[in-house]
Amino acid sequence: MSEFPVTRLRRLRMKEALRGMVRENFLRKEDLIYPLFVVPGKKVRNEVKSMPGVFQLSIDETVRECVEVRKLGIPSIILFGIPEHKDDVGSGAYDEHGIVQEAVRAIKKEVSELVVITDVCLCEYTSHGHCGIVKGNEIVNDASIELLAKEALTHAQAGADIIAPSDMFDGRVQLIRETLDDNGFDNLPIMSYAAKYASGFYGPFRDAAQSTPQFGDRRSHQMDPANSDEALREVEQDILEGADIVMVKPALSYLDVIRRVKDTFHMPTAAYNVSGEYAMIKAAGRNGWIDEERVMMETLVSMKRAGADLILTYFAKDVAKKL
Repeated sequence: MSEFPVTRLRRLRMKEALRGMVRENFLRKEDLIYPLFVVPGKKVRNEVKSMPGVFQLSIDETVRECVEVRKLGIPSIILFGIPEHKDDVGSGAYDEHGIVQEAVRAIKKEVSELVVITDVCLCEYTSHGHCGIVKGNEIVNDASIELLAKEALTHAQAGADIIAPSDMFDGRVQLIRETLDDNGFDNLPIMSYAAKYASGFYGPFRDAAQSTPQFGDRRSHQMDPANSDEALREVEQDILEGADIVMVKPALSYLDVIRRVKDTFHMPTAAYNVSGEYAMIKAAGRNGWIDEERVMMETLVSMKRAGADLILTYFAKDVAKKL
């Protein structure tokens, strides 16, 4: 490349039309997945205090929200369920008439073209708030994934379009894949939370999903924030076990991991713009410290630039309206 003054990199920045012509990355409505929290009852619409604009919704309100989401051009939602009762084995998670299972049926009846993804985990359903079975002080792996496979099957039978295990236990993708295949769901995709970190950015989500652990933490199965080589091993394992889409969670502090995953595996890659990331922007925007809309778009474009094909974000409706 020649040097200044022959080369003037500003030439292509002087007008908006020129900037648009040479723009390298674009955020599209088709990239967005909108998370929804489903609770028992009717006409329930409880705003989550730590996540302004995000609500716990009863099934009827969830369906109304899905109708609006589809009209906005957002192709997909992901469901998280909060059951009426919890127990130490999370039995509500794999109840064929559980909150998510019934929500899927209701959504597919009214908005059949919407892609419905279901989160597969036990943390919202267990009385102790952990992602699996607890024995003593240990969150056990193999007994937990048996229940996750049962949960995934009930979601498939209800009509889910994509199954998304978020627990980070070893071997869960393989067992879910085998269970789905053995029951005639061999064409149902799995989007695995393949590199999910033990992050401090999940606090507001745990308010929304009522899934805060009653003791200990999740560092024995979620990843150490200091590690990125390990993330590649986790992603590779999930791909080998049958994952069709892989996810990195959270997004903003792990853009380097998203880039490495995309460059290494060339797989459809999702990024989860998590609750804490959303809440920080909302709080700063409401205090007048930042331009909320501008920062929202900038952060989501950074995920696309890092290599994400799909973005799970609570900003999905705001973005769709802007686009």
